Amino acid sequence: MKKYIFILNAIVVMDKLFQSKSKRIEGVLYIDENTGKLTFKAYNRLSRQRQRDRLIEKLPWGWVKESLQRKKRFTSIPKNLPLAEQLAILDRENEMAKMALFEQELIGEDINL
Repeated sequence: MKKYIFILNAIVVMDKLFQSKSKRIEGVLYIDENTGKLTFKAYNRLSRQRQRDRLIEKLPWGWVKESLQRKKRFTSIPKNLPLAEQLAILDRENEMAKMALFEQELIGEDINL
């Protein structure tokens, strides 16, 4: 049994097939309410190219990074340490992160991703 599929924007779909290295195009296959024909409509997806965060400094228990809009700090401490030691590690990490940001400001490095 043969089925005919009506392709909306067939030229755009063919261009996507020839330009991309893959053999697939994402879209939706449905029966059109007005014509009653099987119809394919390709999704118009935009590629999201996000800049990677730049590492400012690697800390003993984490890191400090910078993106275009934010400065980020991450700390991961094992649970098996006593609470007093965990709090001391957090304090040290915070001071080290602040010093890293301060040094970056003194050096005058600007983020230009």
